[in-house]
Amino acid sequence: MNSRMNCWEYQKCGTEKECPAYPIYGRLCFSVKGTLCHGEVQGDYQDKIKRCRSECDFYREIIGEA
Repeated sequence: MNSRMNCWEYQKCGTEKECPAYPIYGRLCFSVKGTLCHGEVQGDYQDKIKRCRSECDFYREIIGEA
């Protein structure tokens, strides 16, 4: 992974302009309320962090668990 890649680039979702993390928080998307995961709107950090930890390769690479 490119060390400066944003979530929407990594995931190739094509909906980055609708993402609440766009354009500034693409590397911290897991902390932004209302982002998409597999096309589903996610809640706040507390609601989605468990799913990020278990299902998101981007999250695991960013925090160094990959």
